[in-house]
Amino acid sequence: MKRVIIMGAAGRDFHNFNVYFRNNKKYRVVAFTATQIPGIARRKYPKKLAGKLYPHGIPIYPESKLQELIKKFDVDEVVFSYSDVSHEYVMHKASIVLATGASFRLLGPKETMIKSKKPLIAVCSVRTGAGKSPTSRKICKLLKDRGYRVVAIRHPMAYGMLAKKTVEKYDSYDGLDRYKCTIEEREEYEPFIDIGIVIYSGVDYEKILRAAEREADIIVWDGGNNDFSFYRPDLLIVVADARRPGHELTYHPGETNLRMADVVIINKIYSAKANDVETVRKNVRASNPKAKIIYADMKVGVKKPEVLKLIRGKRVLCVEDGPTLTHGGLPTGAAYIIAKENRCKIVNPRKYDVGSIEKVYEEFKHLGPVLPAMGYSKKQIRELEKTINAVKCDFVLMGTPIDLCRFMKLNKPTVRVQYTLNEVSRLKLNDVIKKWKKKKSK
Repeated sequence: MKRVIIMGAAGRDFHNFNVYFRNNKKYRVVAFTATQIPGIARRKYPKKLAGKLYPHGIPIYPESKLQELIKKFDVDEVVFSYSDVSHEYVMHKASIVLATGASFRLLGPKETMIKSKKPLIAVCSVRTGAGKSPTSRKICKLLKDRGYRVVAIRHPMAYGMLAKKTVEKYDSYDGLDRYKCTIEEREEYEPFIDIGIVIYSGVDYEKILRAAEREADIIVWDGGNNDFSFYRPDLLIVVADARRPGHELTYHPGETNLRMADVVIINKIYSAKANDVETVRKNVRASNPKAKIIYADMKVGVKKPEVLKLIRGKRVLCVEDGPTLTHGGLPTGAAYIIAKENRCKIVNPRKYDVGSIEKVYEEFKHLGPVLPAMGYSKKQIRELEKTINAVKCDFVLMGTPIDLCRFMKLNKPTVRVQYTLNEVSRLKLNDVIKKWKKKKSK
């Protein structure tokens, strides 16, 4: 029996355990390690989810203790199970593991993808913040307009009590409160609810899929970070980011997605340099010559266009989508674009940051004069609220997909920024879906 540690961040790691290790008597998973997401370490993967081979559950430790844990538990194999990290980063982790004498392993699609009984479209990306979720929502809407019952399944964000998050269904805002969703979870779920699409998430993705199949004609997988799909797709659409040329070949497992894709969307072409768009195109063609290419841009605007004349030239705070800036490595987001277009005076929030928000700037030094909407706990949400209220400005531009005013008391007027996928090439998603459905029906 091989002794195993799974390196993760409360997503891919739990899925890999569930589908490959949970009932596998050839292995004994002695621990998970956790990184990227605050508050995951020093918990347990509960016995309810771990199965009969693990009657006491499985402890979760900080990744910083990895070498110590390998020696303590006499580990044979370490399985790397998280995403949106550079190839160099992965090999540094591999070197740390190999130096202890243990083996280093990546589980692939054949070992971890679950087969759906219903047609399934997977939307993945090469980096966080490339425009994957707006693409997923557009596909859902196109299918819904064609009369199909569509259900979306979102990559996990298992930040709360894991035993209570086996299968989560969101079809109204009540579910967001019932499951005590973090800001990051709300950013992903609310926009689907707003367009009338049921979205599932949770921890056990076999059970989630079977629940979704009961009410769907077609399932859309909305991936997280740049991870590859938990389900075997009938159609794989991958979003690349023209503002980050070369990343499509240098990040794990984004390059895997690129090479598997049926369709690649090269996004943000109007906000990128022409040479950068061409670099991405060449990399797509060299890596996956059979993939169809769609060119697109993010159409950025505000929910109420009449407010633009009110914010023009005013002092504004730009609050942006958290993961796009932190995991995704971008310095600014959609709110910043609107502020610049309207000649606003952008107030840097750094001297107003409170508690853990200050630590975010210390960790992610690439951040521009914007505030990432961090909220992994009630405490951090309150610190974000205090930071926003402390900033001396006339307006807050909300570049996060959710309405923070639903659970925050803010002391200044807010303007919600919206962004949607705008295809600009002759080939459109609607053409791809139409051809795919015709082929499936034969």
